[in-house]
Amino acid sequence: MKRTIAVISTVLMTLALSTAAFGRPAEKPARPRRDANPASGQPAREPAPERRGAEQVQQMQKLEQQIEEMKAAHQSLIDEFNAVRTTATKEKAGQTVKQIEALISRRQTAFQESLRGLEQQRQQLQRVARNRIGRTGPVEPRARRAPDFEMDSFDGRQVKLADYKDQIVVLEWLNLECPYSRYHYDTVQTMVKTAGKYRDKGIVWLAVNSTFKTTPEANREFAAKYKLPYPILDDRAGDLARRYGARTTPHVFIIDKEGRIAYDGAIDNAPLGKQEAGAGTLNYVDQALSELTQARKVSLPNTVPYGTVIKYGR
Repeated sequence: MKRTIAVISTVLMTLALSTAAFGRPAEKPARPRRDANPASGQPAREPAPERRGAEQVQQMQKLEQQIEEMKAAHQSLIDEFNAVRTTATKEKAGQTVKQIEALISRRQTAFQESLRGLEQQRQQLQRVARNRIGRTGPVEPRARRAPDFEMDSFDGRQVKLADYKDQIVVLEWLNLECPYSRYHYDTVQTMVKTAGKYRDKGIVWLAVNSTFKTTPEANREFAAKYKLPYPILDDRAGDLARRYGARTTPHVFIIDKEGRIAYDGAIDNAPLGKQEAGAGTLNYVDQALSELTQARKVSLPNTVPYGTVIKYGR
């Protein structure tokens, strides 16, 4: 018992320190330097357009790597804390369990804020890149190819991405217990309505559940309750979520007819119905699908996903 309390105390201290660290704002990418010419004392010339474009691509790649590393470290730490919480529960250390849960909650909030800061930096770089198209040529990295997969659904079907060649595919990450996911099913029916709107246009909609503790029975009951016109893929091991970089529920990816990810982000701009002040509700996925079905480029390919952090299986 004393050993357990000592371990828990160490964990609490570590969690408090890591929460404070995550609460600090993310570093901004460094701006290109404009050093003076040492011989003439005059400012150096602006970097050539090609160089500026390469620098922006490098900044984008560094941000992507930073985001992925932060996600992995965060999830690993949360898994360890949950394991200690389970031990504390068995030891009937009720007060300690409450402390751990409160600190985990604060850690999750701080993590989301830091992640949102990095995502905003990425979007800023993308806006700058788009503004230069036509003057210096495109500098945005080409949309990445969607990872292939072959998976079972909870209703017994086998689903292969290769079977939907030349079709637009939507992947919606779902958690049956997530309040954000449930809002879109219980209150506004966003997912079912959006999927139904584009079903006759050949759009394939697939839900993915990467919650490691979910059960086939719970998913079948959920599908029956909401009359889902699409399957829920069984990703309890978290393999597909890791390959796509799914972070929260809901997190949505749209794969275009060429097999590339045309959209990656939130379902809309209104978590739990609360949109930004002065802005109306905008269904990002609806907008992207409308553009794709009209053979137009997606005008907003990336947004910041909100919701419950996905707890990958081990």
